[in-house]
Amino acid sequence: MELVKSTQGFRPNTRPDIILPTLTATPTRDKKGDNPQTHCLLPLPPKPSTTSCMGRDRFRLRSPRTPALRPAMPMHSAITPQQWAWANAANYKRSDNNHRSADILRKDTSRLICSKDDFTNKTQNESNKWISERIDDLSFWSSEGKHESEKLLKDTDMLKKVKIRLDHAISETEGPLQVARECLGQRQKRMGADRVRDEVEIELMQEVTVIKACQEQLQTMRDRVNKQLESNRIVQLILEKDLNDKHVAFEIDTRCHKMTNCNSTLQSYNNLSNLDMCFSVPQSWAKFSEDNIVRSQTERVNTKKVMEEAEREMANTTTNMWNQFYIVNRAFNNRIAETTEARNCLQYHMAKTLQEIFQTEHTIADLERTINNKKIPLQVAKNRLEERTKRPNMELCKDPPHNMLLREVQHIQGTMSTLSQRLAEAEDMQQQLAATKSLLEQELFVKAHSLFIDQERCMGLRRTFPSHPRLVGYA
Repeated sequence: MELVKSTQGFRPNTRPDIILPTLTATPTRDKKGDNPQTHCLLPLPPKPSTTSCMGRDRFRLRSPRTPALRPAMPMHSAITPQQWAWANAANYKRSDNNHRSADILRKDTSRLICSKDDFTNKTQNESNKWISERIDDLSFWSSEGKHESEKLLKDTDMLKKVKIRLDHAISETEGPLQVARECLGQRQKRMGADRVRDEVEIELMQEVTVIKACQEQLQTMRDRVNKQLESNRIVQLILEKDLNDKHVAFEIDTRCHKMTNCNSTLQSYNNLSNLDMCFSVPQSWAKFSEDNIVRSQTERVNTKKVMEEAEREMANTTTNMWNQFYIVNRAFNNRIAETTEARNCLQYHMAKTLQEIFQTEHTIADLERTINNKKIPLQVAKNRLEERTKRPNMELCKDPPHNMLLREVQHIQGTMSTLSQRLAEAEDMQQQLAATKSLLEQELFVKAHSLFIDQERCMGLRRTFPSHPRLVGYA
């Protein structure tokens, strides 16, 4: 006998009073209302009166009767009609709940998508705005830094020119110093009484002291200029590094500002900890650039002060050297005038001495001639006395002729003695005049030598004293 399977009138072989729950996923919202979640819902027990979804007449569900004890027999249905109706109602209700939840989820999701799109666009626009403002800030500080760097570079170039002038001024002081020392050395070659510590020597030593002091002042100022140049170089490097960094940041922010959602070169970066590495905040970033500019301005002010001090120092040293140069030259001129006057006086006395010597020689010659001329009258008188001694007897009388001859002899002898004494005095005077002549000749040589040293050598060397522009550093 062929068995025919039929599903008509099939009922599950379960207890009639038990309805198996069917789990359905009903979307609900979390506390924030954005993320839907699913919960398992169990069918609720039916109310006493319900309506059918199939257009049937209303009916009231009766409480199920307790089946009577019957003998065991095959059961063809597992649930009652009421339970079947309850199950269908629960399924309908669960379906309606799912439809409402799905509609709510769909509408909320649509609103969420729109709000998130709006928020994303807004944040992107805000980012573009901030990047644009950042680019403006970079442009502003770059412009300020570049302007300040150019000013600092200009002032540094001017300070370098001042340093070159200081080097020239220091080198120009070597010539006057050597001239002053050479003049002192030349004047040590003076002879005799002219080797006096006169005003010229004192002023020459003072000139050496002044020039050395000027050299020390100029060298000290040059050291200050070198120190200021080093400070300017450090600040210049800081400004250039800051400008270079800002240029790189400007290019990067410009590229970021030009990025759009349509770029094909976008990459994915998931690790935000590596992307959020920052070394400064806007306040410290702006303060860093401002501090660099303020430091540059301070160094520029110091540069101008150093340049002004260097100008004053060069002008003061030049004035001091030229004043001492005039004082030494005036002392030289006075000394040359005094030496020339002394030489002229010596020449005058030399001329008078020569004249006196000439006249003394004539006097000596006259005395010698006169003495020689007195010898013959003396011999005549003596011969007369001798002859008269030969008179005989009473004729040998001391008569007036005899007395007169005796007086004549005495007179001539006294005259010759006086003339001889005067001749000796004249010869002594001649020797004194000769010694004076020799002394005057020596003094004239000394004065001529001193004049040659002071007038020719020293003043000749001092004609090469550098001019005022050269002493302040100009070539």
